[in-house]
Amino acid sequence: MARKPVAAVTSADVARLAGVSRATVSFVLNNTQVHRVSETTRAKVLAAADTLGYVPHAAARSLRAGRNNLVLIPAAVSAIGRLVSGWIDDLHTELEQYGCTTVLHAGRFPDPVTAARAWAELRPGAVLALDGSSLTAGAADVLGRAGVRALMAFAPQPLEGVCTVAFDDQRVGVLAAEHLVASGRRRLAVLMPRERGLSTFAAPRLAGARSVAARTVATVTPVEMGYTFASAVELARSWALRDLDGVFAYNDEYAALLLRALLDEGVEVPEDVAVVGCDDLVTAALQRPSLTTIRLDPPPAAQVAAALHELMENGTTAPLPGVEPALVRRGSS
Repeated sequence: MARKPVAAVTSADVARLAGVSRATVSFVLNNTQVHRVSETTRAKVLAAADTLGYVPHAAARSLRAGRNNLVLIPAAVSAIGRLVSGWIDDLHTELEQYGCTTVLHAGRFPDPVTAARAWAELRPGAVLALDGSSLTAGAADVLGRAGVRALMAFAPQPLEGVCTVAFDDQRVGVLAAEHLVASGRRRLAVLMPRERGLSTFAAPRLAGARSVAARTVATVTPVEMGYTFASAVELARSWALRDLDGVFAYNDEYAALLLRALLDEGVEVPEDVAVVGCDDLVTAALQRPSLTTIRLDPPPAAQVAAALHELMENGTTAPLPGVEPALVRRGSS
């Protein structure tokens, strides 16, 4: 049996229950400091809103204010590992202090301009792209014409009209491969995750490893693996046939799965194969053997939040420090 639709609660309903004007309701719920409202009146409005279950209309509030405080982060859910998810959580907390709301947008789009049009429909105040390739000049133009004042991206090269945080995934692959070669490994594997959304980051890491092979005696072979133990076991069981003596396993989470599966199949680490991860998660040091990894230090969430707020307010901000990968050598290599 279909449930009869319930009429939406409006600010007029809150005003009637509290015995005040709609303007007063707006002043209280939007925390407007210009108009002074007594604590008694404020308490009555908040109590009425709570009783009725009233939720302010964000889009209407943005139209009145002439600005949206929504910060949109394009990201496939599968692309968010523990390092990134923890950083985004910190960023969300910091942005709340500026009255901003953070939203992850996980849509699939054929090209950056189409993606930008979809993001622009939400009229965000800011777009933060963790993958710089998603913010081309054309995409930035679409967002700018839609009134998005704050555009920020992690990218290897400066992007026109975008506050760019320097970060090159190729450099991650270069560091991992250089370390493996320096450790005497010559037949390198680079793990390519099967999960959707990760190829954007995995492909440049593979390219970085291949650039090392091109100037050394090493070879690089891409190998696929899903983020399941069954997939790791399947890969480990074929390892002897592949004749590979070093692997850059994309990140610490995939590396941990593969490391366990290799050891279970009798493949010694690092004697038979050296393993390198990325992100330097807490668990990397707890593996047995402990996991060699690439540490990534993004700018502090508080600094990024302040820059996004300044971009939304003024259209400009000071440059942010880039992300410089660093090798952390441990027992797995």
